[in-house]
Amino acid sequence: MLQMVPVRHVGVAIALTLAVSGPSACGEGDSAHAPVGMVSGPPPGSPSLTPATYPPLPTSITGQRPSWGPCTALPTNPPVTTGQNGVPQCAKIKAPLDYARPGGRTVDLALLRFPATDPAHRIGSLLFNFGGPGAAGTTTLAQTAGQFQGLAKRYDLVGFDPRGVGQSTAVNCLDDRALDGYLALDGSPDDPAEEKALSQADAAFARACADHSGGILPYVGTVSAARDMDVIRTVLGDARLHYFGLSYGTQLGANNAHQFPGQVGRVVLDGAVDTKIKSTDLALQQAAAFQRALGRFAAYCAGLGPTLCPMGRNRDAVLTWIRTFVDGLDGRPLPGGPQGRRLTQSLGELGVAAALYDQVSWKILVRALADAAKGDGSLLLALADSQTGRDENGHYSNFLAAETAIGCADTTERPTPADVRRELPRFRNASAVFGPSLAWSLLSCDGWSYRGSDAGREVSAPSAAPILVVGNEGDPATPYAWAPALTREIGGKAVLLSLKGQGHTSYLSGDRCVVDAVNRYLLDGVVPKNGKRCP
Repeated sequence: MLQMVPVRHVGVAIALTLAVSGPSACGEGDSAHAPVGMVSGPPPGSPSLTPATYPPLPTSITGQRPSWGPCTALPTNPPVTTGQNGVPQCAKIKAPLDYARPGGRTVDLALLRFPATDPAHRIGSLLFNFGGPGAAGTTTLAQTAGQFQGLAKRYDLVGFDPRGVGQSTAVNCLDDRALDGYLALDGSPDDPAEEKALSQADAAFARACADHSGGILPYVGTVSAARDMDVIRTVLGDARLHYFGLSYGTQLGANNAHQFPGQVGRVVLDGAVDTKIKSTDLALQQAAAFQRALGRFAAYCAGLGPTLCPMGRNRDAVLTWIRTFVDGLDGRPLPGGPQGRRLTQSLGELGVAAALYDQVSWKILVRALADAAKGDGSLLLALADSQTGRDENGHYSNFLAAETAIGCADTTERPTPADVRRELPRFRNASAVFGPSLAWSLLSCDGWSYRGSDAGREVSAPSAAPILVVGNEGDPATPYAWAPALTREIGGKAVLLSLKGQGHTSYLSGDRCVVDAVNRYLLDGVVPKNGKRCP
């Protein structure tokens, strides 16, 4: 699964543990090129532009019908789902680059669907977003559709790559070799020289994004992507939008409900994001949640005994070993595999974090740390690669570029190095392992070439149909407190379903109570009682 990366290289974003990113045909559409720099007129997502005041969409947009055909650009590792869902179909449609000027340039949106297997009882399309921001919904749904088998009879399962992502009109920044160097760089500087290197690397990343994708950067935020979802609903022929959003996808779905409350169908938001807290507090809460997950892993590891877990005989000993090991990589990176790659401090931290998204991955992390204790960092490096979209051939998806671009489009906040230094003690207190890098991740948008907008944080939808928000008490990437917060922020008929479990999001844990409650809502329209808890 695609994960949120809790280091500064991809900022403070929230993604999901679904399928690892694979290679994709990421090409920026010719229609989206424009001079680099600030855009004229109201910024994309300006609060002054609402669905009621947007210019009407031309029939060239609303009258589209997808031309479904074979999916030729999907990765083969992991393989595409077939079996009961059949072979997926793919298509591309157009959406306005700038909804304030809907008759102007357009962007491509890539779609993938598994048609309902019981068309006589079909409800409609169920649109998915798997998080990030930056997750390619076409790839992820193709590889995970089997986990939604209970919904596949009565829904067309539809994944899409949001604008800026994957096979849609995509943001591109650094090439593969440059990304290797960027991700290996120390993301938690200890002295002025390392701070300078970090600042220069971030500036180079921002310049590369502007050079390669400047024409679309200001238009990839949540408000425009949520507006695209309504275009997708229209061209698919659905009267209402049925939607399953995970992780960052909860913010995207909630913003769509805010913009189009009358078109809300059956909507599930799993792994909720609290859209109303500042980026500093979001990162701080996430650091604490990852630290709690690391503590649970450490207790599990110690319980395996010293043969399998030589890192320590109790929870605290394992935690101390991990902190000391990760810190030690700062000056002494380990051999990490082919092409002379090394396991640096940032990549080691990222590898540890990758395995905390899903309790099933804890066994892999035990082995990776035991190998690292013997001087072999290859498995830990492979875990880090699963987070960043790097495949076995050294090719990256555009996940990192898209995540940063969307995150910077979605906020007016631009913290400074002085702000980070002031907050560092709080972050270290929240997590000795993850806190410093998450603090420095606040600088991801420093020097970005356009102003952002906070309009993507608006999620109130009191007049919408019931929306089901799901939270996992052991979630490291989207802390549980964000689920009741998002439920309150949506307001109206929104209801909360909670899981006392471990890992990021709830439905994909396979917990029977959660799966049954969500399926009953999506298939039969039966809304769980607000506050229901599982198991």
